[in-house]
Amino acid sequence: MDWYISVSFGELTLKGQNRKTFEDRAIKKVLNSVKDFEIQDHYRDQGKLYIKAAREDFDDMMVAIKKVFGIIYISPCLRVEKSVEGMQEGLIEFIKDKNITENTTFKIEVNRVDKSFRPKSPELNPKLGGTVLKNFGNYFKVDVHAPKMKIFIDIKKHAYIYSDRVKGWGGLPIGSSGRGLLLLSGGIDSPVAGFLLAKRGVEVSALHFHSYPFTSDRGFEKVKELAKELSNYTGKITMYSINLLPIQKEIGEKCREREMTILSRRFMMRIGEELSKRYEYDALITGESLGQVASQTIEGVSVINHAVEMPILRPLIAMDKTEIIEIAREIGTYETSILPFEDCCTVFLPKRPVTKPRLRDIEQSESNLDVEKLVQEAIDKMEVYEIEED
Repeated sequence: MDWYISVSFGELTLKGQNRKTFEDRAIKKVLNSVKDFEIQDHYRDQGKLYIKAAREDFDDMMVAIKKVFGIIYISPCLRVEKSVEGMQEGLIEFIKDKNITENTTFKIEVNRVDKSFRPKSPELNPKLGGTVLKNFGNYFKVDVHAPKMKIFIDIKKHAYIYSDRVKGWGGLPIGSSGRGLLLLSGGIDSPVAGFLLAKRGVEVSALHFHSYPFTSDRGFEKVKELAKELSNYTGKITMYSINLLPIQKEIGEKCREREMTILSRRFMMRIGEELSKRYEYDALITGESLGQVASQTIEGVSVINHAVEMPILRPLIAMDKTEIIEIAREIGTYETSILPFEDCCTVFLPKRPVTKPRLRDIEQSESNLDVEKLVQEAIDKMEVYEIEED
């Protein structure tokens, strides 16, 4: 008998002919996440990855594995001989390891993946349940409807016994759904947007705009910290940093004040699109949520979309702030996001921003600007950072 960590893949199992490719990518990410631990053995058996390591490392390893997208459950499990006697002996060892000393209800659930194995599950369940009652009947009682403890037994190439199932994030392995460029501000929303797209398999890089010297070095360090926290899920993040101040000054001098936010956002998208052409990103990603601020109306979103031809993905568009905050807390970005440092969007915020812009009005205002020159000058002065995960 040996202890393993079992890693269960979620919707990867639905990928048909591409399933092996998706699983291989996820397994590579899992093994990389535990590279700092001594791995004694690992292999795949019927849709799960099994990793053998020192038992005292299991808790820390499972924390690391949970951050890998494409994983639905992680469980410590006991691998036993694939026989009735082997499973009975394994159950005794498994429950002893649990160190349960108070009255507990339980249920045995046998999953006979190897259909050639006999006896079948309806006969095995009571037989194995009887083993538990015989050896631990002083404080174990069967409850098939609402047990405190479910004991799962998977019969595959080997037999595995487990009960605890730590829930993973699910989703798809990073890189399996293309590459996206996230407009990363210092707020709550954009890191959550990047996380959710990464969960769907998008390899995420970041584009940050600042208005130095009106925005501070501390504000920029805050954004780098957010990128680092996000990289714990996405892996290394390339972050492009661009000073938007020259563009904002031009807008302020030659356009209507009320249009500052919309015009600035359109420039951000154009810069993002140009970088995407250069570095082969497939889509832009933003943290916009419908109705949250003045520019995030349907009219505003539509006008911003018309600035570029490439897709702009908005995973938060239908979420309210409480839902976004809940995710931010869970992924560990919230406390950094609420640090009180300004960003480029708030420095030049107009007193009465336009909420229902019309495309022809915005394009008329932009005719006063040398758009291509401003975009190119901003990119020429860009700085690039490689943000590593912890």
